[in-house]
Amino acid sequence: MKAIFSAYDRAVAFVSIAMVESLMLLFTRVVLAGIFWRSARTKVEDGSWMTISDTTYYLFANDYSGVPLPSHFAAVMATVSEHAFPILLVLGLFTRLSALALLGMTMVIQIFVYPAEWWTQHSLWAALALILIVRGGGMISLDAGLLKARPA
Repeated sequence: MKAIFSAYDRAVAFVSIAMVESLMLLFTRVVLAGIFWRSARTKVEDGSWMTISDTTYYLFANDYSGVPLPSHFAAVMATVSEHAFPILLVLGLFTRLSALALLGMTMVIQIFVYPAEWWTQHSLWAALALILIVRGGGMISLDAGLLKARPA
């Protein structure tokens, strides 16, 4: 039994190394960013960078009409947010703020658009965002560089 606990302690010590944690935080940032980035790209015209499609405006006016914002405004904000915050996450810049914004979007989607999706999708998105809000971007992030450069 002592050998099992010893092996467990070594495994815990290894995964607790700052670089290993930072790699896992990078992976978490990329996964969460990918979810929202793919959604963002469905909201714009094919071949364009940020021309919001008529379909997007239609969906926000009809299918997503439960969102308590004017539909045109909600479509623009969702499209811009789903492009900007994933980029910031991948860079590890303002990681906690970006993850908080995506958590907010997740909760809006959960409450007003797809309330039946909590256990199939949204709880996982929330968990990823909460990890980043609590732990930050890790050593492999622009946040870490900014913290080092920040005067004491």
